[in-house]
Amino acid sequence: MWDAYKKGFRAFLRLEKSLSGNTIDAYLRDIDKLTQYMDATGNRLEPGDIALEDLQAFTRWVAELGMSDRSQARIISGLRAFYTYCRLEEITKKDPTELLEAPRLRRALPDVLSYAEIESMIEAIDLSKPEGTRNRAILETLYSCGLRVSELVNLRLSQLYLDLGFVRVIGKGDKERLVPIGPEASKQIELYRDTVRVHLTVAPDCGDIVFLNRRGKRMSRVMIFYIIRDLAAAAGIHKTISPHTLRHSFATHLVEGGADLRAVQEMLGHESITTTEIYTHLDRDFLRETLRKYHPGYQRK
Repeated sequence: MWDAYKKGFRAFLRLEKSLSGNTIDAYLRDIDKLTQYMDATGNRLEPGDIALEDLQAFTRWVAELGMSDRSQARIISGLRAFYTYCRLEEITKKDPTELLEAPRLRRALPDVLSYAEIESMIEAIDLSKPEGTRNRAILETLYSCGLRVSELVNLRLSQLYLDLGFVRVIGKGDKERLVPIGPEASKQIELYRDTVRVHLTVAPDCGDIVFLNRRGKRMSRVMIFYIIRDLAAAAGIHKTISPHTLRHSFATHLVEGGADLRAVQEMLGHESITTTEIYTHLDRDFLRETLRKYHPGYQRK
């Protein structure tokens, strides 16, 4: 029966919650861990028969496996989402996760790159190679637009409105947003598109994808991670660096420069239960002016 519950849960997350495929897979892995625990203990229960005490024993088992507090909290979040689905579908009459406590997490602030460090990474790119032109365009786009790595690898040529200074981004839950892009990032994308990408033999399903590997296929998120990590090392930067570091630096530099928080939230595509409608209905000219005034790399020549 658990296969049927998982199938229904997947449909609930996709259709009613509009979550991304990666998030849905993460939730389902959380439920898989619960069923693995029940198999290991020889006590396979139906969702409606599971009590708070059973889940507490499960979380102790997870902790004993050596999982971090963050991983434990992630699993409990998945269980709560599952029981929300069970209640709505009347699979269960009660929610045993209501009193289930998650470990308290210490919020670790991610590293932020200074503008000088980002410049040093750009200078470390070997532009004598075709991938160097591509990698510069990637770095400039990540920092200029604050994109998630998944948004970058899925960015399409048809989503570029460089003459208007915007890109159309498909974010979490397939939600669209328009993000201003600086002139240097636009210039580097055009340079890559017109001098490097045009010479690639593009895979049939990647004709509209902006950034491609040498085989003409969509780049993976892992590949972007290695590119950014290697550039940081080449620039002599000794911080924990990932593509998300550039997104965080983008937002931090804007806020520290005095940018309106509403505009930054709109550009990042963040959502929150405390967010009001004004956060998602901002004038495009206001967003563009915010980027122009407060982003340190916007007017770089």
